[in-house]
Amino acid sequence: MSGKKVFFFGGGQADGNTGMRNLLGGKGANLAEMVSMGIPVPPGFTISTEACIEYQSSQELSAELKTQAKAALAQVEKVMGKTFADPADPLLFSVRSGARVSMPGMMDTVLNLGLNDETVQGLAARSGNERFAYDSYRRLVQMYGDVVMGVEGEKLEHAIDAIKEKYGVALDTDLTVENLKELIGEFKAIISRETGSNFPSDPFEQLWGGVEAVFKSWNVPRAEEY
Repeated sequence: MSGKKVFFFGGGQADGNTGMRNLLGGKGANLAEMVSMGIPVPPGFTISTEACIEYQSSQELSAELKTQAKAALAQVEKVMGKTFADPADPLLFSVRSGARVSMPGMMDTVLNLGLNDETVQGLAARSGNERFAYDSYRRLVQMYGDVVMGVEGEKLEHAIDAIKEKYGVALDTDLTVENLKELIGEFKAIISRETGSNFPSDPFEQLWGGVEAVFKSWNVPRAEEY
């Protein structure tokens, strides 16, 4: 299947509109329409439902899709004035699902894509908040391990409970930067042990994994039942 698969929105420009719900899903179509109306919307891009259908047959992301996604990503970088995977000032992405009709809570989401051991330091420096940066990294590794790599969520949650018990804290928000660094290391160890693969440090590998996970979430029982 050839043709346009990726639709940019942001910076006063939108490749789609509200009439393209079947192609862009409700969320993608509405975001494009909001940009066209002059409403300030953070830039991003929507991957079409046709690309998702193609993936269901091939079970891999095509080179054409990746090329179009990288081109749209470059447009986001231009609007934001930041670069994906820049170790000094990283631009982060989230992958969210969209359907022709709203399906709240049915599909998978992955946040903070682009963080790794290098870029988290850049985020900490730019934000001036080291704890925020490492908690964002913790969230990525936890969500990626669960949603993309198939680690049981309970095993990752248990690691959080164990760290809190070890340091005598009651709430996740009480964990220090050093606690979070230790927890991230434990998450990575669990992922390696459970899957035989390591959490990917390459931001583009993270991005493609997130896209595939959302495509695959169309076939999970809860979505099919909905």
